[in-house]
Parts: sequence; structure tokens; C-alpha cells
Amino acid sequence: MADIFERLIKNYGPIGQHREHAHGYFAFPKLEGDIGGRMIFRGKEVIVWSLNNYLGLANHPDVRKADAEGAARFGLAAPMGARMMSGNSNYHEQLEKELAEFVMKEDAALLNYGYQGMSSLIDALCSRHDIIVYDAESHACIVDGLRMHAGHRYVYKHNDMADLEKQLQRATTLIEKQKAGGILVITEGVFGMAGDQGKLKEIAALKETYEFRLLVDDAHGFGTLGKTGAGAGEAQGVQDKIDLYFSTFAKSMASIGAFIGGERKIVDYIRYNIRSQIFAKSLPMPLVIGNLKRLELLRTRPELKEKLWGNARKLQSGLKAHGFDIGNTDSPVTPIYMTGGVEEATAMVMDLRENYHVFCSIVVYPVIPKGHIIYRLIPTAVHTDADIEETLRAFDETKKTLDAGKYKAASIPDMADASA
Repeated sequence: MADIFERLIKNYGPIGQHREHAHGYFAFPKLEGDIGGRMIFRGKEVIVWSLNNYLGLANHPDVRKADAEGAARFGLAAPMGARMMSGNSNYHEQLEKELAEFVMKEDAALLNYGYQGMSSLIDALCSRHDIIVYDAESHACIVDGLRMHAGHRYVYKHNDMADLEKQLQRATTLIEKQKAGGILVITEGVFGMAGDQGKLKEIAALKETYEFRLLVDDAHGFGTLGKTGAGAGEAQGVQDKIDLYFSTFAKSMASIGAFIGGERKIVDYIRYNIRSQIFAKSLPMPLVIGNLKRLELLRTRPELKEKLWGNARKLQSGLKAHGFDIGNTDSPVTPIYMTGGVEEATAMVMDLRENYHVFCSIVVYPVIPKGHIIYRLIPTAVHTDADIEETLRAFDETKKTLDAGKYKAASIPDMADASA
């Protein structure tokens, strides 16, 4: 019999294998100071492009005040218990009502976390007879939810409507054969890695030919897209065609929690059947109070979204002008596509952080194919023109070094935190 722990120690996984050189720097870095466009990393000020703080609410004075007052009034324990048993409050219900109105749905149910909520939501919605059809680039929370699904699931090529229709035909044929079940299509409003919007308008149009329900994960679109900030569905004019609208508070609201919005009867079913909420403590009151204030700012301060988009356009147009490939993004998410190995990528990251004081996220193999590098930049409403100009200069110079082959190395730089 094998020892489970022995196997784990022998193989820490594709990312974990680098932990002795990477921990505290390339992986699990520690950013310190007030959350903003510039923070402290290992004692030095850096321009930060790795925070999901789209509208700059993380350190907004009104938000900080609401968070503090909520904690002072209720503490972190209240309400004590799961919502269904003893953890409900007027504030939880008020937040649900306001969220539903904001995203133009009849009702909404609060969830403790986005990742946990989406995975559990799929489990609550679908029986073993139901078929799920989903985009190949769906977030890990969707993929993990699919792993729990006892029925069939068909994946379609990313944003490929011809392939989606092919999978819908397969699903429809199987439903007719087994004489039970229905079809759920899952996609995203904005795909968080590449920044491109899901083709919600085209997907919704397929409802005229095929019978299915549509679930949209709009984590990056909520608060950033659409005239009012109601998301990708509003931006594409099909918010009413989305049967279930899901988002987390972790992006535009810079908080903790999530919600699902839709028809009242269906949301009520979810409320009474989603295991991750029934068997978990209620969202703490300070977070609920703070999220009410954040949602108020989303509704009443459109200039925050305008500033975000102003910065996003400056950053993205500047990168294009410098000859960088940023793909097909049509959201604030800004990927930069390059070629190189893991060793080169980490050497470039170290150069950016140590010599140019620019901190951004990097994606390498095995998340993407070998030989490719993606830098993902997240502009926010609190970044400045100086932040953008310095970052463009830094990428311009380090790209030349990368192309010249000067980052090539036999292994990743040893930058592990000595105290780890």
C-alpha cells in the first residue's frame, strides 16, 4: 500500500516544484501598505497591476468608514449561524434586494464566496439527467462545479458559436434519447485571463432554435461594463436573456461574497437547496454593511467607472503603440502575450520588480502551453498617468532584453523569502 503523503512529497505539482526558489516572490508574494496603485513589495514602492480593485473601492474613505462602523457595531461574529437556521438579517435581505434591482433581475441570493458559490450552484441546479454545455475557457470554479455533476457535459471551443451549436445539437439529441433532463449553458461575461467578453448576444439568439437555460459568470463585468455597470449582458443588450446572473464581490467591489440573480422562483429554489450556504455560516454583518456601501457607490458614482475605462484605454492603446500583442480584450483586463520559457519569464519579472518597480501577474506553463508567457495587468480607477507611462517604458525596455535572449537561464532565479 502506498503512503499518500509520500506521493505528495515526491511530486509537489507543476508550480509547487519551484517553491524553494519562488515562495514569497513569484508565488505567495506579500504586498504591504494601503491598497492602491502603488504599494510596498520587499521594502520598495512598486506600481501594482495585480489587484482586482477595478473601481478603487478597497481604500475609498466611504467604504473604509462603513467597514469600520459595521465591525464596531456588530463585531465579526454576527450573525451567528447559517442563513437558513439563525444567520439571517434585514441587512442581508436588503443587500439581496438592491443587487437584484442593480442587475435587473427579480431576486438575488447572497453567497459567501464566488468560487465556492459557483461550484455549489451547479450542483444545486443540475440533476444526473441534465446536460451542461460550457465554454472551454471557463474559470476553475465552473470546472470544479462540473466535476461534481453526475450527468453529461459538453465543452465548446472558446467563443466559437458554430461549435456551441454543434454541442447543443449533441445535447438535444441525448436529451430526446433518454427522455429526461434539460440543458444548461454556462459562459462568462468577461474571461478573466484574456479579457474578451463572452458572446452573450449570439448565445442568447440560439434560444430561438434550441431549448436551454443560460448561466453567466460575470465576475469581471459586474460594475465595469454596461451603461449602469450591470455587466456584460447590459453592455450587449441581452441582460433579460440571461436566466441566471452570477458575480462575486471580489472584483469591482473589492470585498468578499457573491450573489446569484434571476427569476424569483428559481432563486428561491437555490436559496433552499445550495449546500455551500445551507451548511455554512452566514456572511458576517460587517461585510454585508460594507457591501451595501460599495453597491451604493457603484450606483451613484459613475465617474469611478469612467476613470477605470480612461486608464484602461490609455494602458491598452499605449501597449499597442509599443508593438505589444494584447489579444482581443474588450474589457479592462489587459493581457500581454510574449514567447519564452518559465526561466525567462521569471527573470523578466524579477527585472520588472527590482529595477523598474512594476509588479504584475505572470502566467506560464502549465496554465498555458510551453514557450508562451502572459503578463496580466489589471488597471483600476486609482492608477495615474505616471503609473501608466512608467509601466509602458518598463515593458518596452524589458521586452528588448527578452528578445535579445538575455533572460535565458538554466533555472528560475532563487528569490524565495528567507523567512519562509
